[in-house]
Amino acid sequence: MDAQFLVSITFIIATFGLYIGIAVYNKAKETSDFYVAGRGVPPIFNGMAIGADWMSAASFIGMAGTIMLLGYDGLAYIMGWTGGYLLLTFLLAPQLRKYGRYTVPEFIGDRYNSHTARVIAAICTIIISFTYSIGQLSGSGVVIGRLLEIDARIGTMIGVVLIAFYAAFGGMKGITWTQVAQYIILIIAYLVPVIFMSLQITGNPAPWLSYGKIVGEMGELDRQLGISEYFAPFTNGTKWQFLALMFTLMAGTAGLPHVIVRFYTVSTMKAARWSGAWALLFIGLLYLSAPAYAAFSRFILMTNVAGQRISELPAWTETWVNTGKLQVADGNGDGILQWSELIIANDIVVMATPEIANLGMFVIGLVAAGAMAAALSTAGGLMISISSSFAHDIYYRVLRPNATEKKRLSVARWSIVIATLLAGLIALNPPGAITQIVAWAFALASGTFFPALLLGVWWKRSNTPGVISGMLVGLAVTLAYIFAAKYGGFTIAGIIDTGAGVFGAAAAIITNIIVSLSTKAPSQQLQEEVINLRYPEQMNYKDGEVWIDN
Repeated sequence: MDAQFLVSITFIIATFGLYIGIAVYNKAKETSDFYVAGRGVPPIFNGMAIGADWMSAASFIGMAGTIMLLGYDGLAYIMGWTGGYLLLTFLLAPQLRKYGRYTVPEFIGDRYNSHTARVIAAICTIIISFTYSIGQLSGSGVVIGRLLEIDARIGTMIGVVLIAFYAAFGGMKGITWTQVAQYIILIIAYLVPVIFMSLQITGNPAPWLSYGKIVGEMGELDRQLGISEYFAPFTNGTKWQFLALMFTLMAGTAGLPHVIVRFYTVSTMKAARWSGAWALLFIGLLYLSAPAYAAFSRFILMTNVAGQRISELPAWTETWVNTGKLQVADGNGDGILQWSELIIANDIVVMATPEIANLGMFVIGLVAAGAMAAALSTAGGLMISISSSFAHDIYYRVLRPNATEKKRLSVARWSIVIATLLAGLIALNPPGAITQIVAWAFALASGTFFPALLLGVWWKRSNTPGVISGMLVGLAVTLAYIFAAKYGGFTIAGIIDTGAGVFGAAAAIITNIIVSLSTKAPSQQLQEEVINLRYPEQMNYKDGEVWIDN
């Protein structure tokens, strides 16, 4: 048993102990604790929890790797995911908090006064969160697989057991405070290696300022090797794909049920806005560092690994080859590894970088703990949103309105366990890279919830037939495009499966507007409630006038 294994496992066990301790200490005793943490979370801590919820395995593990392999085209992920928070913070979060419900399907069901709309929204939440959680569990498999030097699939099953336990136990209250701890661990784990690499390569400890110089040097290396330049735009896809992916991720962010529910855990509209502002700061720390991470990793691989004799490759390559995520082939038989002969899965770049840059066993252990924190924090939030959609929106609000609080909590906990196991089974053989699977979840959210919430908050004429047909058409168009593009090779203007949300959102908005205008308007009371959402707490809208609530 080597020292690296002991250090990494110590880091991970210590952090797991911390998470489980927090979950047990903050055990949910009531349904409001389980679903919205009793609505008492301060904005700065809610911002950290949103950051942890948000910075999933896709962000932590997959994004720097995606940018490393795609270059300029990978920036659509950063611009879309960050820009989506502005949309959410200004357009939707405060208004949804003012409506004071537990879940997104509950908002849709009550705003449109329809059980059918509520059930469709609950099913959409389950589909979106389930797709997203496959990416997270797949990520936890990559981490645990490398750590224990076992197949990533066995690692995935270990992650499933952990997530099922602490999400079911603590509910939203336990998960919120666990996510605060996870954010602190994952951001330290992300920043330490990139700062060390910056010092190593450029002598400057600020990677955000120093990596431009390295990108310039890589342009020269790319020309020498005769490969497409790292920062040349649209070499891996069309301009339309870049814009469609960016829109899909922005609109998807604003419609993701497990992120929106975080804004329900604060006490006021003002606190919801501040939560969004803090979240943007905390998320920006990681997202501004990802391009530097990608550039440094690629530079080290191009200068220290490519061009080496295959018999003399660094020891870290062997352990990653064993996980199946790295392939080294001597295609031309000259015994020297060319850049084109190195096949590295984008899911391992962040995990492998501390070893690639020889940063020492403590940094490697810290990154493993951070990656697990990222996968676990998001998976926990996703499982709560699946559970609340089933147990609260379908079981309690539709099937068993007289169920006791104890029975509702029991159903919520069991639905978490079952959902985690099912997602884990699919994650054993994931249908794509982590960032790709997550992009599908965003496409589904932008095709279903974004139009329903946008029109539900800002257009009082949107009615029940409009929102139901809009969600169904948006879901169908998005799913059809993902399958047609991925498996049938069908694309429009070069837009592939990850940009499908642009078609789903357009179809849903047009359908909602046409159907709403050609059917009966909502009741006057519902229309007044919608206008009332746009004003701060103390104001109400009645009979065409704004009046102060005393």
